[in-house]
Amino acid sequence: MRYAISIPNFGDWADPRTMVDLAGEAEAAGWDGFFLWDHIRFSATPLPVSDPWVLLAAIATTTERLIIGPMVTPLPRRRPWVVARQAVTIDHLSGGRMMLGVGLGEPLDIELGAFGEPTELKVLAARLDEGLAILDGLWSGEEFSFSGTHYHLGPMTFLPRPIQRPRIPVIVAGYWPHRGPIRRAARWDGMNALFPNPTEDWEEKSRALLAELRSLRSDPGAPFEYFDGGRTNPGDDDPAVSVEIGATWWIEGIDPWRYDWDGTTAGWPSAELPRERIRMGPPRVA
Repeated sequence: MRYAISIPNFGDWADPRTMVDLAGEAEAAGWDGFFLWDHIRFSATPLPVSDPWVLLAAIATTTERLIIGPMVTPLPRRRPWVVARQAVTIDHLSGGRMMLGVGLGEPLDIELGAFGEPTELKVLAARLDEGLAILDGLWSGEEFSFSGTHYHLGPMTFLPRPIQRPRIPVIVAGYWPHRGPIRRAARWDGMNALFPNPTEDWEEKSRALLAELRSLRSDPGAPFEYFDGGRTNPGDDDPAVSVEIGATWWIEGIDPWRYDWDGTTAGWPSAELPRERIRMGPPRVA
């Protein structure tokens, strides 16, 4: 099991120097990963938001061990060839420590609809699948073209290839029990499974989901990441059950609701609160 921080780069945590500093503290405290949120506009509340890709580039140069990436980027609202270029650049800058989380994007009205982007789930899912195929093709370093419903690329070769082989790991986020994200995740390198009611029969659902993912994999022996997570405090909680069911990552949720955010701009928690939890280090299974 590896342990990561998931933290939104918004509000009082949006300051670029603060976020880069928090990543350095996470590495020093023994965390294995540091994942940012990718939003243009997080909520109707007017909040400062920093671009995660710029932050990841800075974090790549100031850390040596952390796995880094967006968790997740809403690929349907981005040009996949731009994401391909950005991700490869960070992969090289970090020495092969890039991991790409992808999803449809949410909230649909604020993140997509407000900018004139499609909000129909079927359209977004189709864009996501086409976008992933384009990423994989461009990262091959071979001549590649694509003709789909939403994207068309003439023959081209993208260089350099990612450091990681066969590609930068792609982790698909999606809500259980929707079949689309589950089938999609099985085709790629892992799943960040989201449960609408995470306290309701969570263990049973997780076991069933992992069994289904394994059954759908074309190569059951190939590496596959399964993300679980929540909120812990060292000494009184550990993710032993997550290890037992087969999770490979524990994602510690450092979000504003953890600190009783009231939904206002002024009420966003101080950056010292996540700093305190990060410094305490990851939970360990007894």
